[in-house]
Amino acid sequence: MSDYDTALKIYDEVIDRVKDKHLLQLLRGHALKTIGDAAPAIEAYRLAYRAKPDFGDAFWSLANLKTYRFTESEVGQMIEAEGAPSTEREDRIHLCFALGKHFEDDEDFATAMQYYTRGNALKKEELRYDGERMTQHFDMQIRACNPAMLAAKQGLGCAADDPIFIVGLPRAGSTLLEQILASHSQVDGTFELPNIPALAFRLAGRRNVDEEPRYPAVLGELSAEQLESMGQAYLDDTLIHRGSAPRFIDKMPNNFRHIGLIHLILPNARIIDARREPMACCFSSFKQLFSSGQEFTYGLREIGQYYRDYVRLMDHWDRVLPGKILRVQYEDTVADLESQVHRILEFCQLPFEQACVDFHQTRRSIRTASSEQVRQPIFTSGLEYWKAFDPWLGPLREALGEDLVSQP
Repeated sequence: MSDYDTALKIYDEVIDRVKDKHLLQLLRGHALKTIGDAAPAIEAYRLAYRAKPDFGDAFWSLANLKTYRFTESEVGQMIEAEGAPSTEREDRIHLCFALGKHFEDDEDFATAMQYYTRGNALKKEELRYDGERMTQHFDMQIRACNPAMLAAKQGLGCAADDPIFIVGLPRAGSTLLEQILASHSQVDGTFELPNIPALAFRLAGRRNVDEEPRYPAVLGELSAEQLESMGQAYLDDTLIHRGSAPRFIDKMPNNFRHIGLIHLILPNARIIDARREPMACCFSSFKQLFSSGQEFTYGLREIGQYYRDYVRLMDHWDRVLPGKILRVQYEDTVADLESQVHRILEFCQLPFEQACVDFHQTRRSIRTASSEQVRQPIFTSGLEYWKAFDPWLGPLREALGEDLVSQP
């Protein structure tokens, strides 16, 4: 519930009474990281792996700070644990991603890629991701959310303009945009809210695996009363995550798949598409171990196909809902922050505030992998880091296609 001070007090009260101290220290570390207390978070993660020397999640959590550098002793401990037959699969996955990050920081890119590839392969074996089926889901959105259906529903839904949706792919700069907007006095930052995907799931109905879901085709059958009720329910259900500001952010990236639904139930909501150069965006996802979801990221070909489908669906939204979505290119934000801040605030009909340019000074809870990065001034060093791994990225380049890879 984002009450981290109370959570931390509870953790401290029970730490001496629990058996699996490594798990509780991990939770403490996550809470401390979220509120921006990096040094105590690091110590909590270290206490976690001291309680369980092969605890991969503790090492990955340190790596996932993005600013932490492992000691020689820690690297030796990780390598030994990753190769030990007794280490559980989940720990091996976390250790591989942590070692990949270490060797990348050490500029040993060949070794880093070996660990990233091994970690992704282990994770992919656990999942049942089907890229072709995902493409079919994108196709269903394009068929269902056509100009005729959208025109027939024009003006319906809940009229409130409270939400600002930030959509796109993971690792595309959405946390940066959220931090910029959440620095405004009239905007509350929340986190990746699950409400829209949950609504889409309910609309899809209970079905067998081989049956086509009712959603999104069912959108055309919803009445004015239903659409307004769904929009109001979204506002009511998300109220617990908000403060006192009149506007708030929902930065669930995968909501780009549900822009038709969002438009129908909340026609006055603002939608921002966080876009990043394809190779950089896709490789950044490949080397990121996500806590849940994002199953498409554990293979280079799968990521490339998903990125192509994402661009194709966003092009569709631009055609059928012209002017509805503001596209913000990560590279443009890095190159000229103030111009992009003015552009974003104008789109959201918010007055300019200097705090949005000085976003790194804003103290707030941030749950995503970029939490420590967006607490620093903007930097350009990561724009083309993927080029160091280019010799191993042939499958990604092929899946994206030359038209996307070569775009400026």
